[in-house]
Amino acid sequence: MPNAPQSRLLAAALTAAILCVSPDLAGRTWTEAESGRTVEADLVRVSDGKVTLRRSYGKTFELATTSLSSADQTFLKTAKAPAEWPTWQGPARDNISPDTGLLKEWPKEGPKLVWSFDQGGKGYSSPSIAGGKLFFTGSRKGMAEIICLDAATGKELWSAAIGDDPEKGYNTGWGGGPRGAPTVSEGHVYAMSANGELGCFDITNGKRVWKKDLVKGFGGKVPGWGYSESPLVDGDKLVVTPGGKQGAIVAFDKKSGKELWRSKDLTEDAQYSSLVISNAGGKRQYVQLFMNKLAGVDGESGDLLWTSEWPPGRTAVIPTPICFDDKVYMTSGYGAGCKLVEIGADSAKDVWENKVMKNHHGGVVRVDGHVYGFSDGAGLVCQNLESGDRVWSEKGEGLQKGAVSYADGMLFGLDEHDGSVFLAEASSDGFKELGRFSLPRETKLREGTQGKVWTHPVIIGGRLYLRDQDLVFCYDVKG
Repeated sequence: MPNAPQSRLLAAALTAAILCVSPDLAGRTWTEAESGRTVEADLVRVSDGKVTLRRSYGKTFELATTSLSSADQTFLKTAKAPAEWPTWQGPARDNISPDTGLLKEWPKEGPKLVWSFDQGGKGYSSPSIAGGKLFFTGSRKGMAEIICLDAATGKELWSAAIGDDPEKGYNTGWGGGPRGAPTVSEGHVYAMSANGELGCFDITNGKRVWKKDLVKGFGGKVPGWGYSESPLVDGDKLVVTPGGKQGAIVAFDKKSGKELWRSKDLTEDAQYSSLVISNAGGKRQYVQLFMNKLAGVDGESGDLLWTSEWPPGRTAVIPTPICFDDKVYMTSGYGAGCKLVEIGADSAKDVWENKVMKNHHGGVVRVDGHVYGFSDGAGLVCQNLESGDRVWSEKGEGLQKGAVSYADGMLFGLDEHDGSVFLAEASSDGFKELGRFSLPRETKLREGTQGKVWTHPVIIGGRLYLRDQDLVFCYDVKG
């Protein structure tokens, strides 16, 4: 049972919640064991002996599971919290949605539009969804901001400045604004501007907790089209890639912003990929793709563990690598190609390399021993992961180039040219389209630039989230 001070704090929290919650809400009624006080709230997550609950007006709070009634504790043993998408490409950064029971075919007019939002500003950030909130970054009135919406309604809850965005210091001929998706963890959200300003914010109100400048403070160099990375959270660490001679990768304490280590043996300039985690060889390591090198660093010290050279890398390398078992799949565009690398605790060996997949920036997804993605000049490609061989490719109107995501046995694709969205089976037997629709309107913010519809689709909680600069759309794909 909680001690007296804990009980008083819990009672105060429950009392405040009760005063603010309407009696006709559908959230579960939770009971505090000692006092018998109740509150209606939605379950967000259960972790490390604590339960996170969300009140009707969006505020979350955390309680020890042992402070709740025996009925609540029994419920939590089998309860399944709503799925979340807290960072770039999801919790495992593999672009695999846990959703099931989704529509297997779309009506002619497409799935139902649930809500739209038209004040997202400039930028290409995909959304992150956690705790009933949707987070993304955008530039509005010369400021790079993190923007928080109610994921159910699309209503803006708050915004906070990451830093100035004068649209200088990086190439804006393809559009200005932040590029990377935010990352949500334990009551905070982390986001980066195209100029390398990194911030930690309270998810409740957007209050900034700490701030770093990757260029001024860590010797980083802004990539030609701007920093595009999404910060990686691993336990108590926040890890990013400033690049440069002072250490290409740096880790911070995620709560305080204190620097923990730098990868001083790795001095490559930052590119556009995001870090991923591997446990190959029993070693926790962070894998990053640079212009001409794939590298792994020790998760505890930042020490360089291994590298795999990538001579064909040119202009920009962008797609996030896929880590699985003791292997890494990587690809980049501009004619470069792809390869599979076998890695260990301190070693790397190429398995195969070819040009079947030359993915520019739409990303690839691994499903049942195959990789799916758009390859420059070839359209949508299915590639055998073990051999590297092409299984099939499909090219035509609406299948030239874009992004692809996966959920419930299906590929959700976005054509970057016309903004059309398609549904297809994720099958090595061939391409079978089962629905297509176009966004209801097109942004005007890309006028005068070479930018296209480059924000990757996100599928979570039965919803499909799409963005074209200032325009954000939410569709019901469960029906």
